[in-house]
Amino acid sequence: MQGPGNGSGANGTGAAAYLQIVDVVKDFGGGTVAVNHVSIDIAKGEIFALLGSSGCGKTTLLRMLAGFETPTAGRIVLNGQDLVGLPPYERPINMMFQSYALFPHLTVWDNIAFGLRRDGLPKDRIAERVDAMLKLVQLGKYAKRKPHQLSGGQQQRVALARSLAKQPQLLLLDEPLGALDKKLREQTQLELVNIIEDVGVTCVMVTHDQEEAMTMATRIAIMSEGRVLQVGAPADVYETPANRFVADFIGNVNLMDGTLSEDQADHCIISCADCSHYVGHGITGTQGMAVSVALRPEKIRLTREEPAGPHNRVQGTVKELSYFGASSVYHLQLASGQVLKVSEMNADRHREDMLSWGDTGWASWQPSAQVVLTQ
Repeated sequence: MQGPGNGSGANGTGAAAYLQIVDVVKDFGGGTVAVNHVSIDIAKGEIFALLGSSGCGKTTLLRMLAGFETPTAGRIVLNGQDLVGLPPYERPINMMFQSYALFPHLTVWDNIAFGLRRDGLPKDRIAERVDAMLKLVQLGKYAKRKPHQLSGGQQQRVALARSLAKQPQLLLLDEPLGALDKKLREQTQLELVNIIEDVGVTCVMVTHDQEEAMTMATRIAIMSEGRVLQVGAPADVYETPANRFVADFIGNVNLMDGTLSEDQADHCIISCADCSHYVGHGITGTQGMAVSVALRPEKIRLTREEPAGPHNRVQGTVKELSYFGASSVYHLQLASGQVLKVSEMNADRHREDMLSWGDTGWASWQPSAQVVLTQ
């Protein structure tokens, strides 16, 4: 049985908390609680992602970190300093917006230097810092260009360089790759991570893009309706979701409702409408209790032949088939009417045993494939 991850206490990295978000609430009044008693510990040097759909509270939480919103209750502590009550310009924090907010009339060099000049740094220090940032983001030869003369990815790196130039203790990223097209976004994700890790800055990013969070973040917090439902490394959140919402939100999943018919130390059996699940561990539950089984499409094998054994198999008819090049996704309609999604890698160019529309086949999976959810 998976317990809920609430994000409080230890940060799961084995390191002391550098940023502490302690029981933070943001109530806008009129029954609108955007952030509802959120507690998260973030370690120094982490890239931490707040992930959720629109209206879940992630952007409001980021704005409270930046100082653009004031918490109704709770504390925000960075490196031992309580930030609540400090205006944005007094916080050792920089924020990079989705729009990049570059000055169109200034060159790349002057955009990066802008904040340093406002702080009154000597000219030689400014030049040294700007040149170091240009080298870091590999834009030295574009120093004299204006933003409109750069590609979207290059503009994004200029905005990042400007955010890092003042050596903030905390870097906030608001949908950092949202303005880029899909292919460029994929290219930029790892590039951005490498730059942040080279600098060693602690980073909190907001995104609604699961792939972006899974690729870039050390850990992820899944948010819904102002609450944190689970915190963990991307692989942990994907493989062991804490509840139905997280399982359904991250990636593709088949959710089957059933009852616990057997529960032993080394296994349990869940009876569902179309099949019986044999799971390779117990859940310490009560016989007959209602549970859900989460089964990822890529963990299912599809065959024409009937698999052996009474459990972890089901027969169905292919109602939909989508070809994605690297993989194919089958929609298998079961006897109850439920549709089971199955994803298979296209390892061979031509497979004689591939199922097609209207074919009847068998889906099967290992006892370690499922996650049993009690909430």
